Amino acid sequence: MPLLFNLRHLARASLALKGELSAEELALETRDELIRVPHPLAYDMEVDQFEDSVLVRGRLRIVLACECVRCLKAFEHPVAIENWICHLPLQGDDKAHVVNDCLDLTPYVREGILLALPLHPLCGSDCGGLTYPPKTKKKGSAGASTSVSPAWAELNKLKLLN
Repeated sequence: MPLLFNLRHLARASLALKGELSAEELALETRDELIRVPHPLAYDMEVDQFEDSVLVRGRLRIVLACECVRCLKAFEHPVAIENWICHLPLQGDDKAHVVNDCLDLTPYVREGILLALPLHPLCGSDCGGLTYPPKTKKKGSAGASTSVSPAWAELNKLKLLN
């Protein structure tokens, strides 16, 4: 069921909406094969009406199934929008689509999540990516071990400066 509410309910007081929206109902198309949406979206929001507009404020949370762009390992990436705000005019050129006094917030929530998706999902900031052959450890000058690829080790042997 989409995230619908009746505008008539706002005439008396603000409206509190809390629940989950399944991945199918959210219909989030990431267009990125490295990001999938297998889990539902959790929302907790408050809706207020101000003259000819609706103001929605709240929290959106979803967990994405991603693959790292460097090492291609699968990992879960939580997305939390703590202060999500959406202003929807009810009149004018940019007015929200109202059907039978009901307003569907699903497209606006979808847009908020799309804007929060990672551009390049990484399993960690220190991900070394795919290497072949595996990296070897080499002692640094200070005794600390640093990771050096064999290709770089061969280049380090060259004496390019006089």
